[in-house]
Amino acid sequence: MNKLIFAMMIMACLALFPACGQDGNDKAPKQDASVSAVENIDVSNPVRGGRFREPTLAEPMCLIPLLSSDSASSAIQAKLYVSPLKYNKDIELVPEAAESYEVLEEGKLLRFKLRKDIRWTDGVPLTAEDVEFTYKMMIDPKTPTAYAGDFLNVKEFKLIDKYTFEVRYDKVFARSLITWALSILPKHILENENLNTTKYRRNPVGSGPYKLKEWIPGRRLVLEANDDYFEGRPYIDERVYRIIPDLSTQFMELKSGSLDDMSLTPQQYLFQTKGGNWERDFQKFKYLSFSYAYMGFNMESPFFNDVRVRRAINYAIDKEEIVKGVLLGQGYPAMGPYKPGTWVYNDKLKPYGYKPEKAKELLKEAGWLDTDGDGILDREGKPFSFTLITNQGNSLRIKSATIIQNRLKGIGIDVKIRTVEWAAFIKEFIDKGRFDATILGWNILQDPDIYSVWHSSKAVPGGLNFTKYKNSELDELLDRGRSTLDQSERKVIYDRIQEIMHEEQPYCFLYVPMALPIFSSRIKGLKVEPAGLDYNANEWWIPAPLQKKPSLQQ
Repeated sequence: MNKLIFAMMIMACLALFPACGQDGNDKAPKQDASVSAVENIDVSNPVRGGRFREPTLAEPMCLIPLLSSDSASSAIQAKLYVSPLKYNKDIELVPEAAESYEVLEEGKLLRFKLRKDIRWTDGVPLTAEDVEFTYKMMIDPKTPTAYAGDFLNVKEFKLIDKYTFEVRYDKVFARSLITWALSILPKHILENENLNTTKYRRNPVGSGPYKLKEWIPGRRLVLEANDDYFEGRPYIDERVYRIIPDLSTQFMELKSGSLDDMSLTPQQYLFQTKGGNWERDFQKFKYLSFSYAYMGFNMESPFFNDVRVRRAINYAIDKEEIVKGVLLGQGYPAMGPYKPGTWVYNDKLKPYGYKPEKAKELLKEAGWLDTDGDGILDREGKPFSFTLITNQGNSLRIKSATIIQNRLKGIGIDVKIRTVEWAAFIKEFIDKGRFDATILGWNILQDPDIYSVWHSSKAVPGGLNFTKYKNSELDELLDRGRSTLDQSERKVIYDRIQEIMHEEQPYCFLYVPMALPIFSSRIKGLKVEPAGLDYNANEWWIPAPLQKKPSLQQ
């Protein structure tokens, strides 16, 4: 997974991809001939070189971390910047830019000492002044960010010397260490810049393992290895992000050897990547993802401000049908915002189940009746007809929307489906609250704190609580949950949070999918750990005989 930013991100690029209508027993994939032609390749000693090509559904919005909330931006930002702390393969916080850190005064004081060998890509040393600048930028109300909350909990930021800083809290803050797993920004570059218009949104100066080499709008971004990276230059020379919003095209590009990886749909995983040369020329992985899909209701819509209606819709949707029909069994019905099997997951909650008659009863109680006999419920002369929007390019969400449309039609609700290009979808609809209901997804956080998505204070234009759900008890619990380090106490708090969401249904939680990534067999060093696959991406490598760089157009 990416760094913590990614934990809050809206997942337009969630790894859910459409079937491409290809039979797995048809022609073998046209993989780069060098993959299958070279035998007896030495894979014991990693070597430098080569180009790794991966797809992205959407163009990044901005390459300055914390100023964007899309996963396309986040995926690239994670390669360009560093943080005081980072997550390791076991999802444990460990030093990155920090040489060491101390937790003092029962968690109310943090002291960080930075490494002295980190430089920005323009050669300027990275120091504690950069961290201070990042902190001040984040608490500045003029900064266009949805992620200021963690920084606003800091009582005092203090520079001790050029490479040491302290952070003091007036009370225990559960996310205190996680706050410092966010990217450090360059003071000397951004100090006098307008963050809304600065050229550095597209021409970043970072300190990470890669640096931006090329950005051709609508086509690709190319990152090149940073020879001066303090942890050691990555093995792979270039990472090419090809902008391919059509996912059928992504699969065909993978099959032809023009991509080195993608996330497969269940159909592709189960049926279209078997036989032929697939098992020789590719390597597939499968694990439960840190993500979930949901249908979110706009609480300001007259259709959804009654909890009985939201519960009725949950009863009317067969989640097992979606898991079996859309995911082909590669996932689980979702019950809330946490990953099944983790300590925070509330396994005592019972699913609503598919009960359309119960749904009709609740709708009748809420005043929705078919008074004119046209098959569509109405109230006070207004038919129950709404638009369900989602982003283009994600066929699993679109297929889910179609199933939901059919099931709700069965209880007298008319649903129109609309798909929108990602950038416009976020800017014109989600951020502005111009929707009735939407199908989207969130990545599941390493820490259970979900304040930024669910607290009432975040129900503002551009905020992550874009459904505008407000609940005073939930607010109080969210505050308490981030004010203690005691896991048993937090368990009680977050169990109750899940109970409230289960009762109130601000989202209809749909499913937790399996992650189904596939990689070219020429990419070495891949290993699934609790953190997924990307945790050691700088250590991936390509054997010398397979390093012939394909053209960027491929």
